[in-house]
Amino acid sequence: MKIFYTIFSTPFDNISIVWREIQSGILIQRIFLSDVKSSSENKVRASFQQVDSGASPLITELSEKILMFLDGKKVDFDLNLVDLDRCYATQKRVILAEYEIPRGWISTYKRIAEYIGIPNGARAVGNALARNPFPIIIPCHRAVKTDGSLGGYQGGVKMKRVLLEMEGVRFSDKGKIIMNRVYY
Repeated sequence: MKIFYTIFSTPFDNISIVWREIQSGILIQRIFLSDVKSSSENKVRASFQQVDSGASPLITELSEKILMFLDGKKVDFDLNLVDLDRCYATQKRVILAEYEIPRGWISTYKRIAEYIGIPNGARAVGNALARNPFPIIIPCHRAVKTDGSLGGYQGGVKMKRVLLEMEGVRFSDKGKIIMNRVYY
């Protein structure tokens, strides 16, 4: 199975999409966001032994949708493009719940845990989202701590806040989310 990656520039630094071809098109293996510690390309190379730079019309289209999303536009991503088999069972449940949170809404790690049937599972949800293989497509920036503080994000907390603000989420003077649109 040959694996490819494509890198593109965004207002938040480079993003890399790792994918493979399947009979019906493509299947995303990972999306890497650059952060202060490592570029998305370095993350690709550290995570995949054999990967080649590649191009695909479907990847180009996805890259354009991600750029539109990062520009604040409403974009619907096709969940069928991602290889959910890369996720462990609990993570898959968390990711599917996270995917359902509408634009402009947030949820908490605790509420997501309760929704998917894991009492006292806020930490498990946070850990699953910290390893979300498909950031942006799976909008893990919409999960926050119960007290309205941001928690972590693969692209950094600054990126998380900007994404939430672009979606209309409001913050208090103390930097916490105003919890008036909470899902689950």
